[in-house]
Amino acid sequence: MKANYNIENSSYAKKKSHFLRNSIRAGLVVIALSAITLTTIWGIKKYQSGRITIKSIKEAWAEYDYQKVYELSKAFLQNDTYNNTALTYYSYACFFLAQSQTDTQQAQSYLDDCINNIRIALYEADKSLIPQLQYMLGRAYFYKNTITTHYYADLAVKYLLLAKENGYEADDIAEYLGLSYASLGMTMESIAAFTEALLVRESDTLLLAIAEQYYKAKELNAAEQYLFRIVKNSDNEDIIIKSENLLGTIYIDKEDYEAAQAEFDNVLKKNENSADAHYGIGVIYEKQGNIVKARSEWRKALKIQVNHPGALQKMSEN
Repeated sequence: MKANYNIENSSYAKKKSHFLRNSIRAGLVVIALSAITLTTIWGIKKYQSGRITIKSIKEAWAEYDYQKVYELSKAFLQNDTYNNTALTYYSYACFFLAQSQTDTQQAQSYLDDCINNIRIALYEADKSLIPQLQYMLGRAYFYKNTITTHYYADLAVKYLLLAKENGYEADDIAEYLGLSYASLGMTMESIAAFTEALLVRESDTLLLAIAEQYYKAKELNAAEQYLFRIVKNSDNEDIIIKSENLLGTIYIDKEDYEAAQAEFDNVLKKNENSADAHYGIGVIYEKQGNIVKARSEWRKALKIQVNHPGALQKMSEN
């Protein structure tokens, strides 16, 4: 009896031990599966939260966060190189980042990226988006023309005109065209564009630009009228000084030296370091046959602005 009891007890213990081992194993499996499930869910959520989408790019654009738009769209394009929407947002972000740069080389780099990607986007853009892309390309070439030694004004004109012809409307197109035509030496086209721009928005800068173009066209009376408007109504002293200097130059051309002297004297009362005013007074003395006083004024101009083109030329000639 005693032996049977021991055998039964031993069998029971083995069954109990086997059950415990299985239970522990099952528990470990459950724990492992739970951990894997939680890790997978966490990974999916992290992937979804960090994944770059067109929606996330648009959200950054809506917040005017151009640096973020630039970074998101650049990363997006690494996996989808020719996605038209991403190309568009990337190029636009490059344009606005270029405008905010104080480093000219960095600005040029952004503009080059802008131009290259807009040109790529134009190949497969929706027909409705093409005029806007042409407008932005024209603007990019315009700003590139202002910060480089090469000329891009012709390309600015080309794409701004295309945008306009294709129905794109923007208040600044005419002004950009006027400035680009002026850069190309197309005086009458520039005047026409500036005049159109005046119908949209009048500014002292625009009035002065028109006056300068009329002066180049030798239409002195027309130039005077715009300059009078600036001097009479403007609160911008720098613009007024430029206008009075140009008026003085016009009066020299008209051989009204007294009126010219008065304009340059007005300038020097506001800014005694105006190289243009001293240059103009020197020209008056030259016209009156007083080369000694003329050279004295041109030296003053060069002391203020060492590379003043007019004074340098006059000193070399006299």
